[in-house]
Amino acid sequence: MPVNESGAPEERPLTRRGRETRQRIVAAAAELMFENGVAETTLEDIRAAAGVSGSQVYHYFADKQALVRAVIDYQADAVLDAQGAHLDHLDTMPGLRAWRDFLVDHQRRLGCRGGCPVGALGAEVAETDAAARLAAARGLRRWEGRIRDGLRAMHARGDLPAGTDPEDLALATLAALQGGLLLTQLQRDTRPLEVTLDAMLDRIQALTEAA
Repeated sequence: MPVNESGAPEERPLTRRGRETRQRIVAAAAELMFENGVAETTLEDIRAAAGVSGSQVYHYFADKQALVRAVIDYQADAVLDAQGAHLDHLDTMPGLRAWRDFLVDHQRRLGCRGGCPVGALGAEVAETDAAARLAAARGLRRWEGRIRDGLRAMHARGDLPAGTDPEDLALATLAALQGGLLLTQLQRDTRPLEVTLDAMLDRIQALTEAA
């Protein structure tokens, strides 16, 4: 039976109700996996949380691995949607600083729990599910791309020196963010996230001053 990238059967387009049911299953799985991890979340847990039958789960997803991939895509969308207003303004230092503050405040509201929902899922399945690893990498590249768009705009305006590579700078910023989120999760303290992001933004600030 043909399946799509998330492993869902592709017999025919889903009805509106079908799309809603599938989304409910994915949302319930995302919440449980964020709280408990992939390994500790069973399909029975997901079925109960979503209020669906086991046959409904298997109607939309061939197996747990397919559902995990759908959850990764769902979390990537959620992360980018939540930051959308800030990601649209990463072409100025005030915009970058406001994004930094949003990320730190978000971790405070979460009690520094969970880390990055995309990175955490990817790390958990990277060595056991190549398709899920690639889904997580794809989600993080989308995030990196939004950062890169802002830095490219700064570079095009001359706000960054001509020799600056916006792609490398975006990758370094995302790497700092991911490392900061992991340490913040482990230490239950936002200071690692603040320090890593401030170091990167101070570097970008210095480049703008040099330009």
